[in-house]
Amino acid sequence: MSISPIDEELFQKACQEIIHADRERNGIGTLQEKTVHAVLKRFYEPDISHQEIRIGSFVADIFRGQEIIEIQTRNFNAMRRKLDYFLEEYPVTIVYPIPHTKWLYWIDEETGTVTNKRKSPKTGSLYDAYYELYKIKPYLSHPNLHLCLVLVDMEEYRLLNGWSRNKKRGSTRYDRIPVKLVDEFYIGSPGEYGCMIPENLPTPFTSKDFAKKAKVPQRTANLALNILNSIHAVTRVGKQGNAYLYEIAPSHEDF
Repeated sequence: MSISPIDEELFQKACQEIIHADRERNGIGTLQEKTVHAVLKRFYEPDISHQEIRIGSFVADIFRGQEIIEIQTRNFNAMRRKLDYFLEEYPVTIVYPIPHTKWLYWIDEETGTVTNKRKSPKTGSLYDAYYELYKIKPYLSHPNLHLCLVLVDMEEYRLLNGWSRNKKRGSTRYDRIPVKLVDEFYIGSPGEYGCMIPENLPTPFTSKDFAKKAKVPQRTANLALNILNSIHAVTRVGKQGNAYLYEIAPSHEDF
């Protein structure tokens, strides 16, 4: 799915409004709401009268009267009680931003010095979402639950407070600043997970085949197939030694 010039223009407008207005006065990451969350909330609903709406004992990021949008940057397990309540009454779309190209800055807590940016060697992909999706696996087949996976170029600021000698390992992420909207993938039902299955898999295939085609660690492939099997996007058809064999469900074969 490609981003239209209009979408990119609206995204940049949201970035300008959040980063260069609100945070110019307060500094990076000093507001309770982190920058990526705030920008995406403004992008998906510019009208602030539809933001932060109380529904029962919970607060929805965006509520337009008939649907709820939740911007969730991590910790999907924290959403379960909210989903139990919201999904009974409304369609819910979870927007999950995935860092695509990322530039890192390091902040010295003692001096406040910020290093020059360094490009991360890792490029993010949709497969990065599986780790969080596993935390809400029982909800993924609910007819009212939808996903919007958004690839975003970001600048990430981290504190030099880790346990390693250079203080980088185990460090705290301070804030992430969105730079560019790269792509957007909407998954409206379990039948639309084809975008999260690599192309040209053999028939049948193993988790090792999945990992190789998707260019992800074996652990990620195992997690992905656990989820895809549970929502019937793939089917276990046997074993090869100790490895399960899978086939893609017919409704996903054309993706």
